[in-house]
Amino acid sequence: QVQLVESGGGSVQAGDSLRLSCVASGFTFKTYGMSWYRQVLTDKRELVAAISSNGNYADYADSVKGRFTISRDNDEQKLYLDMTELRPEDTAVYYCKAYQLATNYWGRGTQVTVSS
Repeated sequence: QVQLVESGGGSVQAGDSLRLSCVASGFTFKTYGMSWYRQVLTDKRELVAAISSNGNYADYADSVKGRFTISRDNDEQKLYLDMTELRPEDTAVYYCKAYQLATNYWGRGTQVTVSS
């Protein structure tokens, strides 16, 4: 059974930092690209960051470049998102996603709330 379980969200002040984690099971983690998305209410999910299966390549949305860092531990089957200099506009539910060709697996999300 495929599972992606996010954790690490919470309520913080602007300028604070948070580390999100995503624990994967039920599939061969090291062969999947991984990404973080976020969604505000019923808006479209926005791609925040993505990382290649071996961790050698990462890409970021312009809105988070220089503030967020995506990383992964293939031995532990974990994905991370280190978020610094948080802003109120970063408030959203954050989801991790595993992708390989046409296959996508999603977690259930973790809420991040940033107050000014």
